Amino acid sequence: MALEDDCIFCKIVSKEIPSTILWEDDDVLAFRDINPAAPHHFLVIPRKHIAKLSDADATDSELLGKLLFTAAAVAKKEGLEGYRVVINNGAKAGQTVWHIHLHVLGGRPLRWPPG
Repeated sequence: MALEDDCIFCKIVSKEIPSTILWEDDDVLAFRDINPAAPHHFLVIPRKHIAKLSDADATDSELLGKLLFTAAAVAKKEGLEGYRVVINNGAKAGQTVWHIHLHVLGGRPLRWPPG
């Protein structure tokens, strides 16, 4: 499983940086966002380093599905009935950490479009 030396999420995966882990298995990690934008805000990431969604390929399709499944499972565990799942792809979309991640937000009304 490839990890990048300068990637903050890879350092969370390798436990070099602490986080509040909500879910962990062989492929996926979910943890609380340190700068939450909603009462419930957690991130779901693959252990494998993939910089952004558009860098994934067909061999990653099962892993990408597992990210969504994990988002739903953790949201249920957190007691969220309604929530939003967001993936930012690239700087123009607001991506600031170059390791694919799903934001899961809930616990308050969420407007659409998001601003």
